Amino acid sequence: MSELDTAIQYLPGVGPKRAALLSSELGVNTFGQLLRTYPFRYIDRSSLSRICDIRSSDAAIQLKATVQTAELKGKGPAEQNGKPVFAGKRLSVIVSDGTGAVEMVFFKGVKWTWEKLKPGTEWIFFGKPQEFNGSYNFVHPEFDSPDKAVSQGSGRLTGVYPSTDKLKNSGITGKAMNKMMAAALSACMPELNETLPEYILREKGLVDLRTAIRDIHFPANQDALVRATRRLKFEELFYLQLSLLKQRYVRSHGSMGIPMPKVGEAFNKCYEQLPFPLTGAQKRVIREIREDLKSGHQMNRLLQGDVGSGKTMVAVLSALIAVGNGYQACIMAPTEVLAQQHFKNIQKYLRGTGVQPALLTGSSRTAERRAIHAGLEDGSIGIIVGTHALLEDNVIFHNLGLALIDEQHRFGVEQRSKLWNKSRAAVQTEHGTVMLPPHVLVMTATPIPRTLAMTLYGDLDVSVIDEMPPGRKPVQTMHATDSKRLALNNFIRGQIGLGRQVFVVYPLIFENEELDYKSLEEGFENIVRAFPLPDYKVAIVHGKQSNEEKNFNMTAFAEGRANILVATTVIEVGVDVPNASVMVIESAERFGLSQLHQLRGRVGRGCEKSYCILMTGNKLSKESKHRIELMCQTENGFELAEEDMKMRGPGDIEGTQQSGLPVSLQIASLARDGMLLNEARAYADKILSSDPALTAPQNSLLVQELRKERYSVRDFSKIS
Repeated sequence: MSELDTAIQYLPGVGPKRAALLSSELGVNTFGQLLRTYPFRYIDRSSLSRICDIRSSDAAIQLKATVQTAELKGKGPAEQNGKPVFAGKRLSVIVSDGTGAVEMVFFKGVKWTWEKLKPGTEWIFFGKPQEFNGSYNFVHPEFDSPDKAVSQGSGRLTGVYPSTDKLKNSGITGKAMNKMMAAALSACMPELNETLPEYILREKGLVDLRTAIRDIHFPANQDALVRATRRLKFEELFYLQLSLLKQRYVRSHGSMGIPMPKVGEAFNKCYEQLPFPLTGAQKRVIREIREDLKSGHQMNRLLQGDVGSGKTMVAVLSALIAVGNGYQACIMAPTEVLAQQHFKNIQKYLRGTGVQPALLTGSSRTAERRAIHAGLEDGSIGIIVGTHALLEDNVIFHNLGLALIDEQHRFGVEQRSKLWNKSRAAVQTEHGTVMLPPHVLVMTATPIPRTLAMTLYGDLDVSVIDEMPPGRKPVQTMHATDSKRLALNNFIRGQIGLGRQVFVVYPLIFENEELDYKSLEEGFENIVRAFPLPDYKVAIVHGKQSNEEKNFNMTAFAEGRANILVATTVIEVGVDVPNASVMVIESAERFGLSQLHQLRGRVGRGCEKSYCILMTGNKLSKESKHRIELMCQTENGFELAEEDMKMRGPGDIEGTQQSGLPVSLQIASLARDGMLLNEARAYADKILSSDPALTAPQNSLLVQELRKERYSVRDFSKIS
């Protein structure tokens, strides 16, 4: 067995107890895993500070000083029978460097420290100064003799590693981690075999792996650290993108797709009678989809568009291309409300085209279902809109050519594959009739930062509608606290008096579901008191209601029979009420940026001026305040998503945490390393374009690395 795979307990200074903690707290079980645990910051220990220059605002600093006095303090006698008493005592050590004196305080390891720090001895001390009773002190600083400090690297940049209270309390301090890392490096250095081909190191100007691993843990200077960091980040991002692009390359060049060479008459009729011109972004995206559909390869495309950017219109025109080529299209939505809304819009667009649409949901009546099943089977229904009801065994398509999925993360892979497997279309080729799966267009209104989209959906082609339709008015976003509640209620009355409607949304954080529902119900009661019958009608929608209750209340609001809808975030996706002009978000500090933006997108859909009011408590954390300010400053969902990722990390962004990242990154960051990710992706693309199967001798190392478990990226687009 190699040293890299040796159990961590056998590393000097670890043992079984510490090994168990390293495993549970950091996921480190072997020497190799320890070496791949990188510092998240570095402390510059290459310089010495003077005591006279100390400020409490200083980060950790280093002093070279001589011990003046060492005194045991605390209750009880300092000595007993001529010997010092250590129990219950703290050690106060005064040190001086000639420019001033400062106190070093120790509460733990008092006996050991007292025996070391004898008056007259010189030491290098390292720690963070703090102010106490008008003077500075250091609590539990690290200390080493000047000679030993130099040999252990205090004259250089020192890595600070991820840690927890459990680790610190068991003695695995920063200093201990550095010692362990040095021991692991010494044991494993001969076995650190290169993971990138020599030509990549040369072309990209990267240092070799051994140098990179040594310099990431013990950099001699800033330049060495920069080179090591670049090498390790590039390698991580390069293999991630190579894995994704290889899958896409195999799929797009190896999988046959239903050929759709023309647009057809229905497409042209619909296009000619559109009530408004398409934006440049919509036209560009339709061209991209059109190229895919006529390519002879199966389309797997992700369509990203901010709330209200016109994705439905693109979906309808794409579906009509399928119909124009003699195939059916289905549009799957995650909720009945959204499916009904899509259907209503699609019916309008299809007037005069001769294409028959249908709607299939859990609420569809038996007679209605029978007719729809028959129409799908004989091909008379060209476009079907539906929910999970489309996945039922008795739903059979005549020849499904295009599947559009709205809000992809709300459908499981198994559910989608069920649809594809029962709906392959028969296509005549020179080799006879073959059954081909439908083209796939996944749509999402959750703006995903480009770097995250490239990783989560790296094997899908990505189209972005990054332009809003003309005439859509911006939503004015404001921040208010409880002290403005009366003014808010007066504002709402004024809006209702103008014939508008109002959303009031409460957070639902599942860790405390009961409390959340309580605050929702209290809020509802307060609103009913402030807006009483018969002048006002208030509806309520939340997850504990039955589907019938939810649909009844939602419909009452959508049809204008209720002025105010009090809801949890069930209304986040897809509710389209053009007459609603006010969105009040209670406890807005409890929502992420992406979710706040999604909720705001529920208003501003009509021609009236719309408002989003973010209600918060008086005390906000720095991060919450920043989120609220950003919401008031911009309506650009992609900008907000980028900020959200920087603040919360890629795995927490609304709409992505269900999927998780396909690969865990150990040193690179999708939030901070976007330029390097683009560079790594372009380089991986270049290699695959000249050697798609990686069969060239110089690429054998790439194949070997891709076989490793950490690069086995889940295929998010695989559907058949």
